[in-house]
Amino acid sequence: MDKRKVIEAYRRGFLTPQECAQVLGIEGAHLKRMLEDFPMDPRRGDPLENQSASGLR
Repeated sequence: MDKRKVIEAYRRGFLTPQECAQVLGIEGAHLKRMLEDFPMDPRRGDPLENQSASGLR
């Protein structure tokens, strides 16, 4: 499963922090660092996507 989708589900309240960490296969202590690696788009509330150099998705 795509890590971004799991983190998005956690941020939307579908998963608890423990469930999120378990799905990702990480320790709970590492979850905070993982969340920092996937910043959210403040305008939409969605994780920012990695965009190509041209800006196209």
